[in-house]
Amino acid sequence: MYKINDIVACQISGFKEYGIFVKVDDQYDGLIHISEISESFVKNVRDYGIIGDTIYAKVIAVDEESKHLKLTIKGLNYKVDGKTMEETDKDGFMPLKKHLNIWINEKIKEINSYNKN
Repeated sequence: MYKINDIVACQISGFKEYGIFVKVDDQYDGLIHISEISESFVKNVRDYGIIGDTIYAKVIAVDEESKHLKLTIKGLNYKVDGKTMEETDKDGFMPLKKHLNIWINEKIKEINSYNKN
């Protein structure tokens, strides 16, 4: 049913010091090993959600016999939509750059209006 690189919605069902357990559907469960949570050091796996949270993860291995998935959230916008950070952040700071002068001018007008009163 699931294949490698699928992005799946799953619900956090438990934590151990070595990873996050999730329920994917009525048949499949999964584990996000601590090494598959972040490229950075993970001090506490509980910092990445609470039991009951729905998150998105990418399938990295499937065991059809046990109906178990090995999952990763590295590089994913795992709490929002499962898109990769590259997809989510493709515009980078460009939206800020486009609006910066507008915001500055608005703030200057606001300050000037306070000074007149």
